[in-house]
Amino acid sequence: VRTGRDVVIAALLGAEEIAMTTAPLITLGCIMMRKCHLNTCPVGVATQDPDLRKKFTGQPEHLINYLFMMAEDTREIMASLGIRRFNDLIGRTDILRQKKHLKEHWKTADLDF
Repeated sequence: VRTGRDVVIAALLGAEEIAMTTAPLITLGCIMMRKCHLNTCPVGVATQDPDLRKKFTGQPEHLINYLFMMAEDTREIMASLGIRRFNDLIGRTDILRQKKHLKEHWKTADLDF
């Protein structure tokens, strides 16, 4: 889940809660080295080593800005759909539509969504 569109689609499909993991870490400076469990994070995001923690340059404002942009994007999409509250969005699969170009492609033309 990285954009407001992803949040809206998840809710339309029935998700009551949305977990955001990768994108918030990246806003804080994570470079996804997959070393979190080894306590050797090269950018200091996930380590207890004081020398490595000095390398951490992330700012809480970056994460706050990302979450505000995500919320704003979600609200804009909800407004375009005529939905006022997030709870009213949950499970509304009747709003989902298949993209037109998928109906025209020979591989996806017979899929029944």
